Amino acid sequence: MSNRALKITLTVLCVVGLGVASYLTYVHYAGIKPACTAGESCTKVQTSVYSKLAGVPVALIGLLGYIAILGSLLAPEGENSRLATMALTLVGFGFSAYLTYRELFSIHAVCEWCASSAVILTVMMCLSVWRFLRGEPAAAGGPPLERAPSSDLPAELHAGSR
Repeated sequence: MSNRALKITLTVLCVVGLGVASYLTYVHYAGIKPACTAGESCTKVQTSVYSKLAGVPVALIGLLGYIAILGSLLAPEGENSRLATMALTLVGFGFSAYLTYRELFSIHAVCEWCASSAVILTVMMCLSVWRFLRGEPAAAGGPPLERAPSSDLPAELHAGSR
């Protein structure tokens, strides 16, 4: 997969995650029940003690996280922007894993919206780590890289090789 295809895939996933987080943030502030095929599971999760962190709804934290990831994806391509995307998706994945743990072992209910966001962040984290680790391929037709002289060659060969 090319760097361009990776960036497009990450951007599309981020926009989908942004939609999920926007919906959950809207549901929270509108005080309505989320659409849920699993009965009252989503409502149980959305109204639990774990639905807020320091008084801030986790849906809003997720929304801000997806906005930050999107910003890193829209920044000019480079090692720093790839690092930022990877770091943000790693943090998002970790936070999402913690919330999923709470759903399963503390709340005993699973919100399908939250689970979909967890899946999105898991895929984004894997892709962004891969994208960062593989780096940028050398530009085609660019200037050749100059090699450092080998220290085991005599000095007169070093001078003549340039």
